Amino acid sequence: MTGYRRISVPADGGDLTVGLWGDGAPVLLAVHGITASHLAWAAVAGRLGGAGTLAAVDLRGRGGSAELPGPYGMARHAADCVAVLDALGVPSTVVSGHSMGGFVALVLADLYPERVSRLVLVDGGPPLPPPPGDTPEEQLRTALGAAAQRLTMRFADRAAYHDFWKRHPAFRTWSATIESYVDYDLTGVAPELRSRVSPEAMRQDYADLSFGEAPAGAWRRLRHPAVFLRAERGMFDEPVALYAAPEPIARRIPLRTVPGTNHYTIVLDDPGATEVAAALADPGAN
Repeated sequence: MTGYRRISVPADGGDLTVGLWGDGAPVLLAVHGITASHLAWAAVAGRLGGAGTLAAVDLRGRGGSAELPGPYGMARHAADCVAVLDALGVPSTVVSGHSMGGFVALVLADLYPERVSRLVLVDGGPPLPPPPGDTPEEQLRTALGAAAQRLTMRFADRAAYHDFWKRHPAFRTWSATIESYVDYDLTGVAPELRSRVSPEAMRQDYADLSFGEAPAGAWRRLRHPAVFLRAERGMFDEPVALYAAPEPIARRIPLRTVPGTNHYTIVLDDPGATEVAAALADPGAN
């Protein structure tokens, strides 16, 4: 899918940044994870075959939307997604969410059911068991590891940031798409470069997706057609998947485990990106 560009969409407190690939209808909406950006969807966009448009939003507190104020949380992000659909003139569409984006997608469908025709949940959305830790902060550090740690770190140059990501166990390969995704997250002035992600946005969002009523209730009340694409391996490429017990999900909606993927590569690289693109574009599921 060609024709990548970025637009600004007015939202409460400022402007959201939205990445667009392709042109024309249908316009599909994609929502990224807790410390990611719209460029997490670049590989998926490249495998959609040029039919229609993929619109991927930078959630407030991330990427080009980093300066938008809180409060954060799944319902706030869902309202921002509605602002994006309004700006693009899209009454209803297929919505895909990866990781935390899956929780946002569920809440969007629950609070604004007429705006969603179908959901593609990618290794996120259904409830997860809490990770080890006595407090939400400890659980967050356990769950996100280096992804959370990097928000407090400073980097001398882009090469140092690349090296940080290349040491992440989930990134077994490096590509131009992944490098662009990593570079987009970087802001500031050398030698004090840092991630754009707001630590406060990450904290509030993690607490909401883990303990909030909005995402839990949205899963209980799910009434839209939906599919769940499950990464075979975990957040840090562990052999145990993030969703280690898929059976309760499979009893609710169709579930497919994507071989050869972990929590990151299921959208950032093949074979995951091709599987997600196919699920988004599936005309028989609309």
